Parts: sequence; structure tokens; C-alpha cells
Amino acid sequence: MAKIRILTDSACDITDEQEKSLNIRIIPFKISVGDESYVSRVDISNEQFYEIMDSYEGIPTTAQVTAFEYAEVFLELAEQGYTDIINITISSTGSNTYNNAMLAKKQFFEENPQYKNRLKIHNIDSRNYTGVYGMAVIQAAQKVQRGAPVKEILAYLQDWFDSAYVLFAAYNLKYAKKSGRISCAAAFVGEVLGLKPILRIAQGVSKTLDKVRGEKAVIPKIADICEAEMIPKTPYGIMWGSDAALRDEMAQVMTKRLGYPPVEFFQVGAAVACNAGHRVTGVVLKALNKPD
Repeated sequence: MAKIRILTDSACDITDEQEKSLNIRIIPFKISVGDESYVSRVDISNEQFYEIMDSYEGIPTTAQVTAFEYAEVFLELAEQGYTDIINITISSTGSNTYNNAMLAKKQFFEENPQYKNRLKIHNIDSRNYTGVYGMAVIQAAQKVQRGAPVKEILAYLQDWFDSAYVLFAAYNLKYAKKSGRISCAAAFVGEVLGLKPILRIAQGVSKTLDKVRGEKAVIPKIADICEAEMIPKTPYGIMWGSDAALRDEMAQVMTKRLGYPPVEFFQVGAAVACNAGHRVTGVVLKALNKPD
């Protein structure tokens, strides 16, 4: 009988409660702020990290999950009798984490040949960030608890990642500019003119879909695009950072537009905030058509 464990990294931004109740294993990212280092979800809360970001003039950095870390977890889970590890990672276009997971899988079976016929490791590149794979991780873990077979879970994940994306706005362009989410020129113009870019990350690629003038126009524009692009009646999530008012407004507007509320909320942690800033809001959705 299959014994399945869902494994992921901390940029999925699911809650501690979901991690525990759904038996999800999370490998945390390490964060560096100047000479100080932290382990996300372990050493520091989201709110504490936001405060550090506000007082630090530079840009915090993240370190990828290493092959060694993965190999340790693979061995631990193998010794616990798991037959299948479904590992869902942050996008390979923004981190070498997925590649390290693939390397660790190869090395693990070379060093532990006794598990070749007893354990299968399924590494999945989410090609995205935050709640896009956070929602998938939650759904996959719930399927495990219901007794779904591995084949069904993998098929669901493939379908989701082919069409799901995050649509969001960063209210402080400093971090998006530094991370390359938007160009330096666009960030400069935006800061001067008060323009806020509406960004989409799909298939590992960041794209500016529109620009609006002033903060009040951000959430209505995101809702407009969601209405036009998402599959009707499908579940969606809200991503947010330090400003709960933005979270609540986004949820209220989307609920009014669609006629039903979001199923999940994802507060961006350190790994995502480093690249987008912490004053953000957006929607995780499944699109009618595969994003270009």
C-alpha cells in the first residue's frame, strides 16, 4: 500500500496550521540581511521580517535549498517507510532549488540502492511562487489524506501548473526593480508618475500586463483581469503581505465580482517578499487559457 508524503519549500506560503494538519513537510529557505542570517518560518515571523526590511537600506537575499538538505530529508522519509515523496518546488526560473532536488534524487539512489524499488521521488517544478503552488500543495495533501493514488495527485498537479498563475501588484517598486520583475526604467517612471504595474507570473515568466495610476486603481484592475481570464466558478486565493487592509479589500472586491469568496489566503513570507516587497496584494487563479 502506498504511503505518500507531500514535500515543499517555504516560499509556498501556506500557514503553520496547514503544514501540521495536512502532514506537509516544508524545507525552509535561509535569508540573509547584511551580515545577519535567518531561517524562514523558524527564526523569524513574517511581521518581524517586514520590520527588518523597512529598516534595511539594501535588498535581503535568499539561499536555495541545497542538494544536501534534500538528500537528508529523502533519507529521513525513506526510513519512515514512505513509498512516494511528491516534492513541489519554487520555480526553477527564480531559484536553483528544483535542480538541486533533481541532483539529490540521483545521488540519493546511488548512495542508498536499497531504496530503489521501495521509494519513488517525484520532483515537480511549480514554475511559480507563493500561493500558486501553495494552493496545489494544500490540494495534493488533502488528496493524500483521502487516499488518492499517486497517479491522480500527479495528474492534478500537472493540470494546475499548466494554467494557474498569480496576478499581483507591488506597492513599493524597489524590490521588484532589484529582482528584475520590472525594469529599472519602468520602475523609475512608475515612481515619478505614481504608476503601479500589474504583474503576472506564469510558467516561470514575469510579465507586466498593465499600469494604473494611483493605489486606489490597483485592486479594481486586478479584479478586471481576473474576471476576464479565470475559469468561471473555480476556487481562487488571495496573496498579501504586511497590509491586511489590502487583503480584505481584494477579497471583498473579488467576492462581489465573482459571487463567491476566496478559498485561501497566502501571506508572503521572506523568500517572496525579498523580490516583491511586503506591501503587495493579488490573486491566485486558474486561467481559461494557458498564459502566453
